[in-house]
Amino acid sequence: MTDLTHPAVDRVAEALRAEGVEPRIRWFDDAVTTAQLAADALGIEVGQIANSLVFDLDGEPILVLTSGAHRVDTEWLGRELGGTISRASKETVKAATGQVIGGVAPLGHPTPVRTFVDVELAGYPEIWAAAGHAKTVFPTTFEELVRITGGTPRAVEPPAA
Repeated sequence: MTDLTHPAVDRVAEALRAEGVEPRIRWFDDAVTTAQLAADALGIEVGQIANSLVFDLDGEPILVLTSGAHRVDTEWLGRELGGTISRASKETVKAATGQVIGGVAPLGHPTPVRTFVDVELAGYPEIWAAAGHAKTVFPTTFEELVRITGGTPRAVEPPAA
């Protein structure tokens, strides 16, 4: 379905091209708003899905790209980043990314968003991220995701004891 288009998806494709990446955006018939739905639709492990989660860090929107197999420990990560993290409102998500919850891509935002990339994603040779709409994803690698987002690789939950 390469003839489909959406303004947010077009911005993601443009941002990918600007980073030297040929956009390979895949459209689904139905929305894949969770990591599990996306993984099932792609026939891959849920850990290969790079969830784009927007949080508020002391008034600043931040983007955390986390493996679908993990949860962000907001209390721990906030301490690690020197502040307090809470889930961003849908209005904050839209303002920061130009996209809506369920389809937030790691790039293609109106202005750069401080980004952190879950190091657990490095364990997969290919990962998939939303492409600006709940019916879209694109493939990438951990290294490429860090590069194209200008993100900081880091753990999003404390190390196992």
